[in-house]
Amino acid sequence: MLAKENNINIFCFGFGQVAKNFINKLRSENFKINLSTTSTSKTCKFFLNGFEYENFFLNKESYDESLIKKIKDADYILVSIPPTNGIDLVIKNFSKSIRNCKAKWITYLSATSVYGDHNGEWVNEESITKPTSPSGIARLTAENSWLSLRLNKNLPIQIFRLSGIYSNKSNVLVRLKSGNINLINKKNHFFSRIHVEDIVGILFKSLYSFKSGEIYNISDDKPSSFEEMTLYGVKLLDMNRPKTIETKDIESEMLKNFYKDSKKVSNKKMKSFFNYNLKFPTYVEGLNYIRNNFI
Repeated sequence: MLAKENNINIFCFGFGQVAKNFINKLRSENFKINLSTTSTSKTCKFFLNGFEYENFFLNKESYDESLIKKIKDADYILVSIPPTNGIDLVIKNFSKSIRNCKAKWITYLSATSVYGDHNGEWVNEESITKPTSPSGIARLTAENSWLSLRLNKNLPIQIFRLSGIYSNKSNVLVRLKSGNINLINKKNHFFSRIHVEDIVGILFKSLYSFKSGEIYNISDDKPSSFEEMTLYGVKLLDMNRPKTIETKDIESEMLKNFYKDSKKVSNKKMKSFFNYNLKFPTYVEGLNYIRNNFI
């Protein structure tokens, strides 16, 4: 059990929106934190809402070796760096340090792209993984590396497979208002999503309920098509319907890969194990909250 009165050492590989919101959550719960992070920025002190932390340089070519001691001293390690050119930089550079660390909680943030295409059917953590995109293939390789690392040293490692992340700042309403959005003519295309605040809520729960070696899908209750969600946003903003284009006219390679896969991601294991009630069970609650408070 975490003790609020004691300082806890947290190391975040990568410090994007999930990691930042996670640290804000811990601070809002009055935990005393010693935080270290990595980024491609130079090694130096940074501030998050007035809270000072130490950032260490890391990119695909090199890293600041002084971060190794921070890893070994970490009580909690959050890994949110995606693979680079198919390679997990954390596994590649720091496996030995992690094997020798004292951490009681290591969480690797993966993605539901590892499932690949399931023709719009439901998938759960026992489903076949058959990724179609380069990023999905790299994610699955990284997952297997983390699980192997756990088995070799009996390390406390869990994997969260994140669905499409949206937040109060990054969401379909913002894209609609900017005009930077099209509908895609693709039938039977389903995907799942999750608000960043719910990812953070489950991360926080897992600090108290942890089982090493487990994989959890992190998604909301309502998989849907992008068109369904977007048209709900159109209704909320009282805007005109965006234009529809064919899949062959998609220019972004990432978006092309997105439309190759259709699946509905089950969150039953997540909700049951962590006894977690979603703050935003579907995009309806999420987009209404964003429209009422941030748009």
